[in-house]
Amino acid sequence: MNAAELEDGDWIRGITVRQPWATCILAGKSPENRPKPWSWRGWVMLHTGKAKPEPAVLRDPLVARTIRGRELHLGAVIGVARLTDCHQDPHGSPPCTEWAQPEAWHLVLADLQELALPIPVGGQLGPWKPTPDLLEQVLQQLPDLRP
Repeated sequence: MNAAELEDGDWIRGITVRQPWATCILAGKSPENRPKPWSWRGWVMLHTGKAKPEPAVLRDPLVARTIRGRELHLGAVIGVARLTDCHQDPHGSPPCTEWAQPEAWHLVLADLQELALPIPVGGQLGPWKPTPDLLEQVLQQLPDLRP
């Protein structure tokens, strides 16, 4: 793959996740729960929503111990991950992990890489294609990131 193809960004998407869930993902939370299945597989930029987290969510023991000592950035790309699968747990079966919500679609994320410097940027619903400028900023911090 040449530099122009790499910078074109067809191999990576953005995903906006509310806090504290985005930070939990970087700390190992999997899966990310979604109301609908996603067909995209490959690299995703982890973008945080702009809304402040609800205090009750921050007091949840699973969340509290996962985010302890971490800053909850808002409205920024904070890392990347590889989206490897999207599934639902079979009806009546136990959840695939302690993070999985019943009847939700579970985005399975691997190869997590946190950015040293979060990149402020707007996001949107569903998988979105990053601008060339945003992709360049991410690649400056993660120069070995490739499709």
